[in-house]
Amino acid sequence: MEADRTPEEEAAAVDLRRDGAAALEWAASYLDRVGELPVLAQVRPGEIRAKLPPSPPERGEPFAAVLRDLDELLLPGLTHWQSPRFFGYFAVTASEPGILAELLAATLNNVGILWRTSPALTELELHVLDWLAQLLGLPDGWHGHIEDTASTSTLAALVAARHVTGRNVVVCSEHAHSSVDKAARMLGMELRKVPSDNEFRMRVDAMELDGAAAVVATVGTTSMTSVDPVRAIAERCRAAGTWLHVDAAYAGSAWVCPELRWTQDGVELADSLVVNAHKWLLTPMDCSCLWTSRPDEFRSAFSLVPEYLRTSEDAYALSEFGPALGRRFRALKLWAVLRCYGREGLQRVIREHLRLAELFESWVRAEPGWQIAAPRHLSLVCFRLDGPDERNEELLARVNAGGEIFLSHTRLHDRFVLRLAIGNARTTEADVRRAWDVLRQEAERC
Repeated sequence: MEADRTPEEEAAAVDLRRDGAAALEWAASYLDRVGELPVLAQVRPGEIRAKLPPSPPERGEPFAAVLRDLDELLLPGLTHWQSPRFFGYFAVTASEPGILAELLAATLNNVGILWRTSPALTELELHVLDWLAQLLGLPDGWHGHIEDTASTSTLAALVAARHVTGRNVVVCSEHAHSSVDKAARMLGMELRKVPSDNEFRMRVDAMELDGAAAVVATVGTTSMTSVDPVRAIAERCRAAGTWLHVDAAYAGSAWVCPELRWTQDGVELADSLVVNAHKWLLTPMDCSCLWTSRPDEFRSAFSLVPEYLRTSEDAYALSEFGPALGRRFRALKLWAVLRCYGREGLQRVIREHLRLAELFESWVRAEPGWQIAAPRHLSLVCFRLDGPDERNEELLARVNAGGEIFLSHTRLHDRFVLRLAIGNARTTEADVRRAWDVLRQEAERC
């Protein structure tokens, strides 16, 4: 009978070199075969939990058991965002350099409470955000740091806006992301929705800025990637003493391509801006980049330094610029992606995605019985079948149930609309062609 093992012996049962090599092999094999797996998880609610033991193990298990259960228990319940045929929401990519950098960040396990708790974490985050600002053509001198998601970045911007203005009203388009609604609710702020024009852009003439702490303008709305008239909005904000936050979580990445900076018009007048590197810049989730042109005022909204965090160094902490005290070494993965791809590599990916989206749009336009439901600005195509909403709902359900591709939907002008978003670096023209073939095949059965 095996003798009881000490905690040290239990820990030694996992060998980083041996099991790490197995985990990397699993990761590489997964990326090789992810295109062959059903994109949308084909399970029912509660099915995964029913297969898991009801209680935690009494004794430690080998890491090989974790990999085994990852394959046998968890993989069937995963929706594969890494699939080249994931076209829902905004498709994303965790690229190889980002994946490896995540491993290194977890190994280092630095916690960025203060500069002294990890000087490299703090300084690299500041520096890599300056790099990214240069790549995107943002103004010099803006302060940038990383939050987890755009929801947190927007929340932080609204906190700063309320602190600076002393007001309690948030103004945004009817098509702004739901994170604005949630942030206003969490902060107890009044939310005013502004109607949009025929191209789904916020109507500047309908903005009411009396008592407004902030306006949230969107560059690349979630439903259809419409672009609010940021310059005109900024001029109204400046006249009213209102903070302007620009949500470019998806579309801002496209600014790495100079020909796509038409969507950036007026952004230089913003007080804060968010771009999610984990959406279209090949960086693993989570990495939301938040800049402000008013760093001193932004800092004043969040700076709270208790005695146990006071130090003699003349260096500030990134925790003074947002809600969280501790922070992960997120900059490491963004740094790795920018270094390994470079400006040219990022541009190639984004331009290819636009080409594929334009190609898909041309197929829809040319096919009788189909229609484009909104102008295509970047790599998202909004479309639908002619006929009632029920037919389009059935089509989406049939397509997603088949497992070959995954799409999501929205409502525009009170109609059910399908969305095909291209954003994965592994997506090819063959993948987009297959999506169109599946859509047409299933449409014949609706």
